[in-house]
Amino acid sequence: MKRILTLLLISLFVLPLFAQEEDVLRGIKVKKYPFYIYRDAFDRVNHYIPSGWMGDWGDIKIKENCKKNPKTGKSCFQIIYTAKRSQNAGWAGIYWQNPANNWGTVKGGYDLSKAKKLFFYARGEKGGEIVEFKIGGITGRYSDSGMATTGPIELTKKWKLYEIDLSDVDLSYISGGFCVVFSSQMDPDGCTFYIDEVYYTDKDKPISAKRKKKSRRKKRRR
Repeated sequence: MKRILTLLLISLFVLPLFAQEEDVLRGIKVKKYPFYIYRDAFDRVNHYIPSGWMGDWGDIKIKENCKKNPKTGKSCFQIIYTAKRSQNAGWAGIYWQNPANNWGTVKGGYDLSKAKKLFFYARGEKGGEIVEFKIGGITGRYSDSGMATTGPIELTKKWKLYEIDLSDVDLSYISGGFCVVFSSQMDPDGCTFYIDEVYYTDKDKPISAKRKKKSRRKKRRR
């Protein structure tokens, strides 16, 4: 009889706790792709907020509505890093978070399980800037389920398309949707660079390539 009562108590109280934990670690399900981090400044399709400033955060300046030679649309995202070591860290970075300033302390991640890749365009002000780009990796009570990175990349002066393969990454809960990292060791004089068209997709090819194909077809029909 005691054994039966024990099993009943476990089923009533313990198992629901595990179910709740499972729910907590499952993010807001994304059903429609592309899922944009940045398309244009203040665009309603943008997701996540560039609120997670790290390291020498005093060395960072951003301009979300930069009109200087965007890849597409009306604007691009400018990041300036002075490498002055304001907080004596020797490095700095920015996380795009949901909600803002979420370091794994509150629930807010997205379930991006259907995404295959993250695409983005980037260019340097002069060329030769070293920057790392990644997704996920935030830890805490509500930790990201996975992480992926490009590793350090040397940017060119012209826009270039980059991608992060997500095929082997657990994307069931991602509160750190995008991240950029730079350092005084790699960029001793600081750096200025730009990003544009940052998005997750459930396809293997970038949107821009498809758009070009469509525009060519229209020209042929004319």
